[in-house]
Amino acid sequence: MNQQFTLLKKAAEVFHSYGISLFGARKNDHFIQKLNMDPIFINGLIFELEYQLQLFLQDEKLQRAATPKELIALFLEIPQDN
Repeated sequence: MNQQFTLLKKAAEVFHSYGISLFGARKNDHFIQKLNMDPIFINGLIFELEYQLQLFLQDEKLQRAATPKELIALFLEIPQDN
């Protein structure tokens, strides 16, 4: 559980650096439709999350993530080594 908290804290910092709030309904905003993010910036966000969290997502799974909440859920699904 402590590892998940650390992961969430780091992820929140990365999202904050991109100007994305994870509080309230904003965490369910679509990256392109609601947050008006260019796909290049979405790729940068994903790269930064992978780098900071030291976890890597498969490209097939990334297609499922259209909101910050869904993207964080994908990172939480990855088994973490102790």
